[in-house]
Amino acid sequence: MIWNENRENAYCEITPAILALREQWERENYIDPRLYRAYNVKRGLRDEDGRGVLTGLTRVAEIQSYTVTEDEHILPADGVLYYRGIDCRELVKGSEGRGRFAFEEAAYLLLFGKLPDREQLDAFCGQLASYRTLPTNFFRDIIMKAPPQDLMNTMQRAILTLYCYDDKANDVGLDNVLRQSLQLLSNMPVLAIYAYQAWRYYTGESLFIHVPQPELSTAENFLRMLREDRSYTALEARTLDVALVLHADHGGGNNSTFTNHVVTSSGTDTYSAIAAAMASLKGPRHGGANSKVMAMMEDIKEHVADWRDEEAVGCYLSRILDREAFDGSGLIYGLGHAVYTRSDPRCEVFRSYVRHLAAEKGRELDLALYENVERVGKALLMERRNKRAISTNIDFYSGLVYEMLGLPKELYTPLFAVARISGWSAHRMEELSAGGKLIRPRYECVEEKQDYIPMESR
Repeated sequence: MIWNENRENAYCEITPAILALREQWERENYIDPRLYRAYNVKRGLRDEDGRGVLTGLTRVAEIQSYTVTEDEHILPADGVLYYRGIDCRELVKGSEGRGRFAFEEAAYLLLFGKLPDREQLDAFCGQLASYRTLPTNFFRDIIMKAPPQDLMNTMQRAILTLYCYDDKANDVGLDNVLRQSLQLLSNMPVLAIYAYQAWRYYTGESLFIHVPQPELSTAENFLRMLREDRSYTALEARTLDVALVLHADHGGGNNSTFTNHVVTSSGTDTYSAIAAAMASLKGPRHGGANSKVMAMMEDIKEHVADWRDEEAVGCYLSRILDREAFDGSGLIYGLGHAVYTRSDPRCEVFRSYVRHLAAEKGRELDLALYENVERVGKALLMERRNKRAISTNIDFYSGLVYEMLGLPKELYTPLFAVARISGWSAHRMEELSAGGKLIRPRYECVEEKQDYIPMESR
């Protein structure tokens, strides 16, 4: 079959033959869920009490979200996220009102294990600025060619293509991997914005491309390249910078970082490892949660007349929990977290910036709805699930922040990758330096043995 550029063509059609094969697959591949308990399978690599199975050691980042008693009971606790042993909240506070942005400082800390002094930070930012350029005609020849519907795929393809421009692409020595990591860290925002501009062009919008400026921070360049008039306020740039800091890493066990560890353990190149992490982050269970929060809020706005009315909001949230409203999942997106119990420290930092930005943008009513849903929703969840604490995670407010910054939804997850590349790079170098084994967990086969049947007897 020949590829046709029209997306609605036979290449994408689900034929009767495909449906028949799907039905056969379902008949032959069902696994009774009770078997997972019988074989003591740690589904999701998590214990029965929700704690992750220990699969490695790291010095890059740590999450503290509960305390464990002597009799192994888990008690909720305020969450703390440490970057190299330093509370990430202190990184944000340490740069407030001091005329500098914090993301580059956080990236340096994650990569090299210590806070930079002024000279080291300036040299690091200068190094990133020197790398913030793509090969000649890369935008035209790679990014503009058949842009996918999802920008994450455009970025993955671009990252894998950069492999072809690297004469030392397969060298996994730490000096070379560090060079590759810094180049990707520098160019990730460029890839994200250029992928979006290409997508806009193919949807009928005007095409405009702004080159990054070496004297600007990652957050400033992101906003400058995104907007046609290149303008942004100090609060907008600062808020985006804080978002990048808070998303830079989340320990070695989150799905995309663990994917990075697994793929790195095979000895593959940097571009392949980062593209694999990107593939994980693209999944809606990992990097797309803020988009689900936004969709849920729009649904609530349509069905609740007074957004400040706690009783009305509570009634509709009950319908969502009963699977009678919104997407039928029974979830209040943004409330609760796989790791944090009482509070998500990233959300606590973000909250004040949300309020300042809402005041600057005249969006106080939207913020009131979010705060109402947070307050009422947590009470409902704790009552229904008999829990002492439910945390509000950072995804609850990040979508609202991005919307107030004028970021299109298509860029929400790519922006996550712009931040997380710093953590991925630090973990990749750690995995390589540890000289560990190929990561290969065990799966138990529960298929019954059977004899081979000759073709004429089937």
